[in-house]
Formats: sequence, structure tokens, C-alpha cells
Amino acid sequence: MARRPLPRILSSGSASLTRSREFARTAADSATDVLHPLIMVTRGLRLLAGAGRQKWAATPKDRRGPTLFLVAACVLVVALIPYGPLLALVTVMGAAAWKGRERTPAKTGPDEAEAGRLQALYEALVPYFSTADDPGPLFTHGGDWDKVFSGYAFDGDGRVSSLRVTYPPYFTDSEPASRARIEQLLHAKSGRGREYRFSWDEEGNQLLMNVLDALPTSLTAQRFVTAPGETVLGFTDDDAVQRTVPVSDGDETRDAPGVVWRTGARSTEPHLLIAGQPGSGTTTLLRSIALQALQNGDILIIEGSGTGEYACFTGREGVLAVESGPAGALSTLEWAANETERRLIEAQRARQAGDPAPDDIRRPLWILLDRPSALGPLAASDGVSDPQRLLQVPLRHGRAAGVTVVVTEQFDSLDGLSDTVRSHTRARVVLGPCTPGQIESVLGLEPHTTPTPDVPPGRGYARLGTGQVLRIQVPATPDPYDDATSEAQRQAVLDLLPERRTAVEASMPEPVRAETVTASVAVEDLALSD
Repeated sequence: MARRPLPRILSSGSASLTRSREFARTAADSATDVLHPLIMVTRGLRLLAGAGRQKWAATPKDRRGPTLFLVAACVLVVALIPYGPLLALVTVMGAAAWKGRERTPAKTGPDEAEAGRLQALYEALVPYFSTADDPGPLFTHGGDWDKVFSGYAFDGDGRVSSLRVTYPPYFTDSEPASRARIEQLLHAKSGRGREYRFSWDEEGNQLLMNVLDALPTSLTAQRFVTAPGETVLGFTDDDAVQRTVPVSDGDETRDAPGVVWRTGARSTEPHLLIAGQPGSGTTTLLRSIALQALQNGDILIIEGSGTGEYACFTGREGVLAVESGPAGALSTLEWAANETERRLIEAQRARQAGDPAPDDIRRPLWILLDRPSALGPLAASDGVSDPQRLLQVPLRHGRAAGVTVVVTEQFDSLDGLSDTVRSHTRARVVLGPCTPGQIESVLGLEPHTTPTPDVPPGRGYARLGTGQVLRIQVPATPDPYDDATSEAQRQAVLDLLPERRTAVEASMPEPVRAETVTASVAVEDLALSD
């Protein structure tokens, strides 16, 4: 049987219904746009009325009468002044419009992607924070991450920047190996290429992970405001030290947290060792120390690499010598050892006589050695002894004699340093990309952060004696004679250099040796008393 066509009204009903819906939606949108101010004011009036009711309900009953009388008096005054009601109406409408404006809803939790990252971190921690015989485990496969992650934050790229983890009490958080596994896992899962700091609260069974901002590299060599005997090695995090140093950063002046190293008779770490990879900034730090030492002291520079990195110091006031060969280094260190003995003897004589120390031993003497291990093979080929053996007297008695020794060496040559150098340089700095094991081998303690593989020159860690390990960024102090140095940094270094002497004279005086047994005994007595 042939099908009959549907009536026209039934075949065109769906199209008419669709057009009617679009028309109604357009009309509703247009009405919403037109009536938006009225809707906003109405919402504001409702919110103001609700706030008024809450305020009235919170008012004690014994104060409602005076409050009502005060409101009535204000309404009467507004009604009697010219244009009062109109101004009151405009004020109320304005307040209602401001109160009823549309606000962006505050974010109260992670979005879907962030929740997925937190769930992935939770699942990754399950094998480390759970055991089979735990009756109420905090970490289970498929569990809720919000039970153990009490605090979290994300950066602009959606990666975790802060996380607080509550772990079970039976976790062995007192063992470094167990803590290292958790830190490595969180570091890998949260994103590599950033520096993380982990803070363990053993009493509360909580771990706090934070992503540290990179230390600024814009600070250059300048005259730092420090007391005599203080040297700024670099700058660190704001919450790592209690002291700040005023610095010039471009066109502005601000206070920066500085790593200040104290030398002199009352210093507990009178000598410094700097280690790093080639190009890590060890020479830059030694050059920065030399510029600061020349403010009120004399310096001796011995360069084992022989690349001429310290040519700018030659012939300057306060620079006694700049040597790069084994013969020159040997004679310079021999003079330094004799000068240390002379200072000890003069100081002992002044103490025995009850007189102040002579002026010629009050001025500090700095011995700066860049890669001294490279001089050993050269000295052996020339048939002379290793210059490092002459450092024993300045290192052992330098604190009492006002002599400070600073040594820089590369990681692959640290074995070439003598035991005396290693044992007496208790202030340590490590610069450049390095592993936690390398940092621990120099500083004696692992860093509290995760080192990144790519760091700018002058970035590393410092530890003064038995203190904590600090992140450090050395102020840029390049060689002003290097063509790759920018004009601003070159001029900054040249402005700090002392005036050049017109004629380079014999800068080292004739050595004064201890010729009598009495003088030698005095030196030993002073060393024992110190």
C-alpha cells in the first residue's frame, strides 16, 4: 500500500519549533543586555539588605534602641537638607551597583589537570609510604590524594611549585638514603630543570617541598658596605641569612642577603677553599675577593694556570706580586712564610712588653692562589720542591699573624692539594654544575636543595665552617682586559682597582728570619696559645 504524505503542518513543525527557540533565545539575550544594569542594582540591593539584617541580628538588644534612634536621626537630617533625598538615592544606587557587580569566582581547588598531577604524585609515593601489614594505610593504590596533601601550589605552567605531604610515622625519615629516594622521586615527577628545597618535619611526619627561584645574576663588582675583616663572597636566599648588604642593581639600590666571610684574629674559619669546574666562576670569585682585600690590606697573587687572568692587578697599590711560574711562586711563598713568622715574633714581643701591636703587622696580608696543584709538576720538572709545602706556616699561624690564604682548584685536581691545605681551609665554596656527591666531598654536607644541570657562572653553594650549606651567586667580576667583557662590567672592575704605581718597585721587603732559638720558641708558644 502506497504511503500517504504527511500533512504540511506536521512536516514543517520541527523547523518552526527550531526557529521559535532561536528567536526566544535571542530575545532573552537582548533583554538580559538591556536589563543588565537593573539586574546588577537589584542584586546589590538584595546583598545590602542581607548585610543589614545580619548586622541588626548581631547587634545586642540593649543597643538596638540607640542604634535605631541614630539611624532615624540621620534619615531626618538627609530629608531636611537641600537635595538630600536625591543624593541619598544616588549613593544607595551606586553602592548597590558596586555590591552587585559580577566578580570572577575565586579558585577553591585544583582543576582537572592539576588534580591529575596530584593523583600521579600520590600513586608514585604509594610503594614508599605503605606496608602490607598497615591496618589503616595513608597511601593506597586508587586512594584519595587530598588526605595526605595538606597544601599545594602550581606555577603558571601547571607544574607543582609547593607541596606538603603527610607520611606515616613508621617511615624511616631519619635515614638519609630513605629521604633521598623520596626527594629524587618528587623531583622527577614534579618537573626537572628546577631547584627544589625539601624540609623534613620528623616530629610532625610532614615533608614540605618548595621550588626555589633562581638567584639574580645582575649584581656586579662594587664597593660593599662591610666592616674591616669582612668579605662578601656572594648573595643567597632571603630567608637563609639574617644580614643584608646594600647593593646597586642597575639604576636602583636595594638590600640583598649576602654571604659574609669574616677573617682576622677572631675568625673561626680564617682560610678559604674554592672548587668548581672550568668556567664555573672560581676565578671571578677570587678576583672579587682581591678587590675587596685591597681596601685595607696587601695581596699576593699566584696563578698556577698561567692564563693571565690577573694581569689587571700588576703594579697596583697594595699588590705585592703577581706570579704565574713555579720559580716566582716558590720565592713569593717563601717570603710569605718568613713574613708570617716575623709578624708572629713582633706580636709576641709587643704582648710581652705590654705594648700595642706595631703598625707594620696590623695591615692584613692576603695570599691568593689559583690552581696551585698545577705548579707541582712544573716545579718537579725544574728540579724545585712543590710550592704548597711553604703554605704550612701561613695556614697554621695566619689567623694570629693577620695572614689569610684563599685557594681555588678544579674538581679533577683536588687530589693534588696537600693535606695541610685541606685541613686548614674550613670555609668552602663550590661553584658550577656538580653532583650532590661532589658538593658533599668539598663542603662535608649535602646541599638542602637539588642542584640543576645548567647554572650560570658564579652559581653554587657555600659553607663557612660547620654552618649550614647556602646557595650562592658570586657578583660578576670579569677580567677587564678580556674582549668578551661588556663595557659596564669592565668599567665597574676598573673603578675598584687601586691606582697604578708609576714604577714597579721591589714590592716584597727583605725577609726577616727567626735567627735565634728564643724567637723560634716564641713562635711555637704563640701557636700553642692560639
